[in-house]
Amino acid sequence: MMGQEKLSFHERKQIEKLKQLYSKHDFWDTQPVLTTAKQRGQELKEGEIVHKQIKDISNEPLPLPAGFEWSSIDLADEKQATEVYELLRENYVEDSENTFRFDYPIDFIRWALLVPGYKVDWFVGVRVSKTQKLFAFISGIPIKTRVKDKTVKMAEINFLCVHKKLRTKRLAPVLIKEITRRVNLTNVWQALYTAGVVIPTPITTATYWHRSLNVKKLIDVGFNQLPSGMPMARYQKMQKVPKMSEVYLIGEVRPLVQKDIAQVYKLLVTYLEKYQLKLRFSEQEVSHMLLPRDGVIYSYVVENPEKKQITDFVSFYRLPSSVLKKVGHNHDHINVAYSYYNVNTDNSLLELMRFAIVKAKEVGFDVFNALDIQDNHEFLTELKFSQGDGYLHYYLYNWHLSQDLGSSDVGIVLV
Repeated sequence: MMGQEKLSFHERKQIEKLKQLYSKHDFWDTQPVLTTAKQRGQELKEGEIVHKQIKDISNEPLPLPAGFEWSSIDLADEKQATEVYELLRENYVEDSENTFRFDYPIDFIRWALLVPGYKVDWFVGVRVSKTQKLFAFISGIPIKTRVKDKTVKMAEINFLCVHKKLRTKRLAPVLIKEITRRVNLTNVWQALYTAGVVIPTPITTATYWHRSLNVKKLIDVGFNQLPSGMPMARYQKMQKVPKMSEVYLIGEVRPLVQKDIAQVYKLLVTYLEKYQLKLRFSEQEVSHMLLPRDGVIYSYVVENPEKKQITDFVSFYRLPSSVLKKVGHNHDHINVAYSYYNVNTDNSLLELMRFAIVKAKEVGFDVFNALDIQDNHEFLTELKFSQGDGYLHYYLYNWHLSQDLGSSDVGIVLV
């Protein structure tokens, strides 16, 4: 149109996000979530949207289409864990161009879900009655969430996945209702979850940033594009990862071990206090989520050698993606590191993350991802992260916030 200003890519994405919020949502319009941005302007009390009691909740599972049945999944069992892995590997989240799909290893799934206090009843599967094949899954784990000045028992909901052959059966809403029922029966009424798509209604949205580590491979598979007119050698030089000798940290750096947990727990709890949205961890939970596991979670501490005191720590987890389109290359996966929880006191966050990037390159990662949450803005540009086109939307179920949060108000990293 004449006189219309050209919108940037990110402005167009933001407009599309708003359009989706004002669309009709047959399922979400029936749920205790705020359905449009307009409702946020109403005089609603901050906190629980709908109050119920256990006596209001059915003890019977929701009905399923004929030929299907519910199944609680025991992830400690090798066969059942493999079933979940294969379902996710073939049917879970893909990028918008169907080029990559998350490939959660079994050890990762167990790390993410077999947390202290987990409930097998919250690992919900749908099977074909005749063959017992797993065709859908959703998970919940118990968490304590600090929302501004209130601590609330919640379920963290994740891994909602329906087999591609069943997408027309409208199973996703049934899975959500069933896990809601199971969670409610334990006297938990709120939930926290994230998604790459927009549904009613995000409390905040974070953006993914990417630091290339294996430049040529990322271009070969289509994760990155070689800038127009730039030779590959020059681009590789621009994206070169520093050497470990170029990292300057005060103190001795080593992998996190069990004896460090008490100090790391105190550092993390103190650090998270400044955020509006955060998790209330126990020391046992910190031990579970941060102690290194080969191929899953990498955590390092910086120790003052004289005081034998942990001053800083940095962590990242491994989540590879399958390469779905193989044109001109033979790569099956890209090995992706994701920034997790990081706390600095004696050292700058910039230098701590420089170490993390170098270490990730050393152990074979192709790219290092980080969200623009917490204090991550302090290092993203300086360490040559590029803003991606992927977004992560944060949601609260049955909890009203009078105002949306900024991504820098968020202290939670959900895997």
